[in-house]
Formats: sequence, C-alpha cells, structure tokens
Amino acid sequence: MAGEITTIARPYAEAIFAEAQESDALEAWAKNLALLARIVSEEALARQIATPSVPRERLRDLILDIGGEELLPEARNLVRLLAANKRLALLPEIERLFAALRNRAQGIQPVQIRTAYPLDEEERRRIAEALRKKLSTEIALSVEEDPSLIGGLIIQAGDLVIDASLRGRLEKLAGELRI
Repeated sequence: MAGEITTIARPYAEAIFAEAQESDALEAWAKNLALLARIVSEEALARQIATPSVPRERLRDLILDIGGEELLPEARNLVRLLAANKRLALLPEIERLFAALRNRAQGIQPVQIRTAYPLDEEERRRIAEALRKKLSTEIALSVEEDPSLIGGLIIQAGDLVIDASLRGRLEKLAGELRI
C-alpha cells in the first residue's frame, strides 16, 4: 500500500517541485506543503478524509480555511485538485517527496537518527561532521528518541544504515545463537 501511495503522489510532487524551481518559490512551497500535511494528518480530519460519505467540498473548504492566508494561490489550487480527485490523504507523501527532491537539488543528504537517549548539541555536531566526511555531502540531521533501542543509536542516510543500538546487538547475538 505504501508503494502505491508513493507512486500516485510522485507526479504531484515532481510537478510542484518543477513549478517551485521555475518560480523561485522552493521555500514557500516547502512551508505550504508542510502546513497542508500537518492539517490533513490531524486525527479528526484524517478520519473524515478516509470516510467516503464526507463531501469533498466540505473537506476542501475546511483545509483552505485552516491554511488561511499562509497558503500560496497555487497551493490552494492543489488542495482543490486533490479534493476533486479524492486524494487529500496524499498530502503528507507529496510533502515528503517534495522535500527529498529539494534536498537532492540542494546537495543535502537527509539523515535520520533514532537514539535511546537525548543527544546534546556537541554530539549532534560530531555525528553530522563524521557523516559529512563519510558521505561527501551536506547533512540535514533529524533526531528521534526511541527508548526501545535500550542504548546506542541507529543512523539512516538513504540506503546506508548503521545500527549501533544495544537492541540491534542483542538481536544479532540471538540470531547467531539461534534463540
């Protein structure tokens, strides 16, 4: 299902990215898409979007009202188009794909870090610097705490995954011992 959503969302993200580049509005579009993704991801609205009996026009108007004057005219048109085609739920994926296109164009590698404990600024800086050297590109670091890792961290940058978590080590040991 996730692959299908990405397949459907990709042409929208690519068209928006091309328009944003052409009109020198990458930052404005990034903010608008992030706002729209947050709006449609809100639990009560997400339930309404998933309910076929809820009129699409009502959802469209609600989203446009919530977005208010912050939305570009083109972003308002996007909401109208997605509502008409019953694809409002695609907005978070469109936003994710747009961000990936923007990062690639700007030579930035997004890096996700899951850590069992909070990282201070110095630790973040050292990790980012090490990754910048290893990957030979600028790094956009996002950090998420995940106590289930028990200790350590997991770094993901594209296809590169470095599992330095205690949970990962225990799972590897269990696999080697076949338990």
